[in-house]
Amino acid sequence: MFVALCAAVVMYFGGAGFWLSLAILLVWLATLWLARPEPTVETRSRDDGSVSRQAMIELVEPFGLPVLMLDGQRIAAANAAAREELGSHIVGQDARVALRHPEAVRLLDKPEGRALVRGLTGARSIWQVSRVPIDERFSLIEFVNRTAEADISRAHTDFVANASHELRTPLASIIGYIETLADPDAKVDEATAARFHATVLREARRLQSLVEDLMSLSRIEAEKHELPRDRIDLGQLVGSIASETAMTVGDGRLEVETCPALVAGDRQQLDQLVRNLIDNAFKYGDTAAPVAVKVAIHGNEAELSVTDRGEGIHPDHLPYLTRRFYRTDPGRSRAAGGTGLGLAIVKHIVERHRGKLDIASQLGIGTTVTVRLPIANLPAVAAA
Repeated sequence: MFVALCAAVVMYFGGAGFWLSLAILLVWLATLWLARPEPTVETRSRDDGSVSRQAMIELVEPFGLPVLMLDGQRIAAANAAAREELGSHIVGQDARVALRHPEAVRLLDKPEGRALVRGLTGARSIWQVSRVPIDERFSLIEFVNRTAEADISRAHTDFVANASHELRTPLASIIGYIETLADPDAKVDEATAARFHATVLREARRLQSLVEDLMSLSRIEAEKHELPRDRIDLGQLVGSIASETAMTVGDGRLEVETCPALVAGDRQQLDQLVRNLIDNAFKYGDTAAPVAVKVAIHGNEAELSVTDRGEGIHPDHLPYLTRRFYRTDPGRSRAAGGTGLGLAIVKHIVERHRGKLDIASQLGIGTTVTVRLPIANLPAVAAA
């Protein structure tokens, strides 16, 4: 437009005349108006918030929890976790047929909700199943495994019940004997009173041992995620403990064979592990036969083995020996002063040290408990 105006002015002063110059200006401006670009009209589609079926399938696939996508009542997709738990054949099936559980079927009859389903993937399995609607057609079914929580709760309940029973037994004895001794009408001679006092002392010491083992087990469990950093010579530790024990039981009762074996460990806990194993071997082994304790190196592991020549343990009992308060012969164990926690403590110490525990036994021959711990090396200890 500026160029057109300049051209009209030049033509006017050049003698073209006013009207001709004005006509040229108007024609020029008209051509500019005709040559202008057409306005672009942007058409936006309405976003109704819907998601395609394929997008939903891709969305649920990475989930760590089992998730099903339902198209109505039919399973349109199942992520990897759901296919692993329920099988890949469920895709395309009616969800009520695929799950086949009354609680799950009742949940599927509702547009949304939550249910606790027992026995969905196994006899003891417990799943929390939730249904969440996406739109009028699609919905998601989420599965949360509550089996481990139920097992832990059951284990805690059993532990409290067993601990209460173990504590009640010596307490009942102590209270019974003390009440008898304190009764002025009870005519107790000196010999009987001395026997009662000895029983009370024995039960009190048993109660003390039980409380100490419970506290020890609690401390070990609290530290189970902390990897020990100290470098301990397992051979030297076993040799020192064996020397102390031999002074009590006699040199002929203990056969010791050790070698230097450095492990990354907690000295106090490894000391407790060795003492528990040797103490068990003497309690339940043949009193006329020696207990053999050996430390050796096998590959990148230090191996501690304690062998007795006792009656042995029936194979049915072996898987349960490390359970708290488990006893193959409760009467004999209590008579020997056992609390039922020795091997449970050993198992937790071995687990904290990232080791392995093995118990082998033959009836009439004896029992060997083997502990394998990784050999310590400077880079590994520094990295830990």
